[in-house]
Amino acid sequence: MEMTGLKSFLITVSCAAIVLSATAGAATHTVTSPDGAIQVHVSDDGGELRYRVNRAEKVIIQPSLLGMRFAAHHGFDADLQIVGAKESSSDTQWEQPWGERRVVRDHHNELTLEVKRNKPEQSLTLRVRAFNDGIGFRYEVPKQPNLKDLTITEEFTEFNMDEKATAWWIPARKWNRYEYLYQKTTVDEMEMVHTPVTMRLTNGVHVSLHEAALVDYAGMSIEHRRGPNLVANLAPRSDGALVKVSTPFKSPWRTIQIAEQAVGLVNSDLILNLNEPNKMGDVSWFKPGKYVGIWWQQHIKDRTWGSDGIHAATTEATIEYMDFAAENGFDGVLVEGWNIGWDGDWYNNGDVFSFTETYNDFDIEKVAAYGRKVGVRLIGHHETSGNISNYEKQLDDALDLYQANDVAIIKTGYVADAGKLKRIDEQGIVRYEYHDGQHNVNHHQLVIDKAAEHKIAINPHEPVKDTGLRRTYPNWVSREGARGQEFNAWGVPPNGPNHVSNLVFTRMLSGPMDYTAGAFDLRPSERPPVTKEMGRHDKRSRIEHTLAKELSLYVTIYSPIQMVMDLPENYAARPDAFQFIKDVPTDWEQSIALSGEVGEYLVIARQDRNSSDWYLAAHTNEKARTLNADLRFLGEGQYTAQIYRDGENADYDAAPYDIVIETREVNAEESLSFDLGRSGGAVVRFIKR
Repeated sequence: MEMTGLKSFLITVSCAAIVLSATAGAATHTVTSPDGAIQVHVSDDGGELRYRVNRAEKVIIQPSLLGMRFAAHHGFDADLQIVGAKESSSDTQWEQPWGERRVVRDHHNELTLEVKRNKPEQSLTLRVRAFNDGIGFRYEVPKQPNLKDLTITEEFTEFNMDEKATAWWIPARKWNRYEYLYQKTTVDEMEMVHTPVTMRLTNGVHVSLHEAALVDYAGMSIEHRRGPNLVANLAPRSDGALVKVSTPFKSPWRTIQIAEQAVGLVNSDLILNLNEPNKMGDVSWFKPGKYVGIWWQQHIKDRTWGSDGIHAATTEATIEYMDFAAENGFDGVLVEGWNIGWDGDWYNNGDVFSFTETYNDFDIEKVAAYGRKVGVRLIGHHETSGNISNYEKQLDDALDLYQANDVAIIKTGYVADAGKLKRIDEQGIVRYEYHDGQHNVNHHQLVIDKAAEHKIAINPHEPVKDTGLRRTYPNWVSREGARGQEFNAWGVPPNGPNHVSNLVFTRMLSGPMDYTAGAFDLRPSERPPVTKEMGRHDKRSRIEHTLAKELSLYVTIYSPIQMVMDLPENYAARPDAFQFIKDVPTDWEQSIALSGEVGEYLVIARQDRNSSDWYLAAHTNEKARTLNADLRFLGEGQYTAQIYRDGENADYDAAPYDIVIETREVNAEESLSFDLGRSGGAVVRFIKR
């Protein structure tokens, strides 16, 4: 149940259907946000559907085309007429079982347009919702004699934008999926880009384009064509189609989040509100928390995933990590490399991975039994190397094995170049799909559904992007879908000082990310290798943050499961700073972004769901700066502030470990000021007295 005793109400205003004759002039219908600031206008001028969006008399979306085309049928592209309209309003509250905030308000006005194509006769419903923080719209094609089984060949939804707006984006359809550093250009310099893509218009308004409720459809990228013209571009299937559906069907919502200030995007719940309510019922078996893992040592080349080296995933090593987790109050231990398939070129081992057979030096039953004894669960890992058919044929047995051994969370992986996910079709023919194509969207849904039957949560890496489906399927708890911490270990250019400042205003608008925070050794390549054979990555293997900024990631980058990613000995060397990681929760009563600019900095506050504690974090990019935080969010009472901040000389390059840890008494009438070094940060725990 999404509602647990919360007050909610729904107001619906139905207008008489507006029927227009074929000879009538163009019809235009408008829906306005509850606060009156945002207006969406939809018209059928010239037999084509178009929309435009304003906010407080500022242009957000210029007149832009709507519709789609089909392979063997007429499309919704010409001879269109709006023949009916209905308006409604809704103001409800619903409760997340876990999340950035417990209670979410869904307040919107809706315009439902009945659209008819005259020759031949076909019908389409366009549903538009206007919120105070943006809009969403989708296509709904009802069952009808002329349209049954459809192949979509083009969706020409446009977002005609201010071409000189500043945009922050990553490229789409490139080999490394979503794992790129963000570029900052004007809109007219964009390539084809993944969503969310964030923009600051020349009129000062901030906008993010994305989608919600991506189900049985292809993921949408945004293709820049010329000038202000941005067009939806769907990931193709291996057979050349974009989407194959049967009527009735609904497209994902096309979303436009709108805010005067950049932090308004961070505070938006629009994506979640456009998803369906929880379909899984009680999911209290999933517990948010923190985990450690046999993972980082492989990335920094201390150990290997496979048995053809210094194997990391042994029974003995896992038990040691479980002891470390239990001693420090962590819930789980992730183990990568436990199963057959990692030897040799595992990136291309998708055909041979087994998800039930262990290496000889890993005893899953013994590990699970020890975990029960010390109160720490094994976190499972399934790397598919991009072979989704091999995974699907073993999925039931793999989930049975994990359920029998008390595994409640699985990290899945789909390492493969974009467009190279392997599947075998019904005729036994090998096909290759995109990570955000319709086949893989449906594959992830299959995994989520089957995992729920086993009371297991899923955290996919190399995933399909997040579109808010965690509301509908609350065991879809986190995912990757961007450049995470592991890039800092590989001898490639590291993520850089502005990467996190980009992520929080772009990728993080879509939902939780398993960034794998908590690096305490910020120069792993400078450590001596365990053996000469293992070697070391070059000097570019480094985390370009201060230690205080690395702590701040536990608050700025949201996930209900947070990794404590470094080696135990590195935490033992800095127990005072490690205390914050032990204390910080991963489930929140509420979250408030206080100030920030895209790619520059963020100050954010979150309240623990299970206590009266508040947490505040601040970070900056490559620029040293002073950031202030007004403490009005604390409310009444006195608080003890435990502060972890950059020291006077802190600098990600010259002095990354310079940190000051101090305590002071504060209340809501005060403010805190932080002098942050380059790529620096600060974090505070507020304990109510």
